[in-house]
Amino acid sequence: MVLFVLGLGAQPAAVTKMLGLFGELNQAQSTKRKVRFHLTEAEVNEYLRHAWTVNPRPGLDRMTVKFFPGNYVSTFTVIDFDMVEQARPGTVPMLLKPVLSGKKEVWVDVRLNTSGGVGTFAVEKAYFQSIRLPAFMVEKMINVVGARQREKFDTSKPVPLPFGLRQIATGDKTVSGEN
Repeated sequence: MVLFVLGLGAQPAAVTKMLGLFGELNQAQSTKRKVRFHLTEAEVNEYLRHAWTVNPRPGLDRMTVKFFPGNYVSTFTVIDFDMVEQARPGTVPMLLKPVLSGKKEVWVDVRLNTSGGVGTFAVEKAYFQSIRLPAFMVEKMINVVGARQREKFDTSKPVPLPFGLRQIATGDKTVSGEN
């Protein structure tokens, strides 16, 4: 009771919804039951805020997403450029090292392609403040950060979608998918 009053025992509705969806998808893998989902941008961002508190991600401090039609996703992410450069020296071009060090927020827009249970992405554009970042550098940076995660993502090739998902699609401020 005391924990609930202090706000320590309650979790946001979006977090409860996401954790329920993960459980349902996980269970569906063994039963072969179809699960479809539809989430709002706000729900995903609320879950991301929560997830960072319970499962910090190496090289990332926080992320906010915006969903657009056509599998276009815009992200605002705080990246630890020192960790990226330490993990794979030369990822950040010499010309950008004076501004891309420490933890900085970058804006990265990607186009997702998911089908058959795997996903790929292409960086459409990326910025640090008003500086346009080369797409190849950002893709390499994403791969470095992905490799440092517990799941060991290699984003240079198709990445298996979690929970047996077969496809994911974005709409205006929404994301949906199915197993």
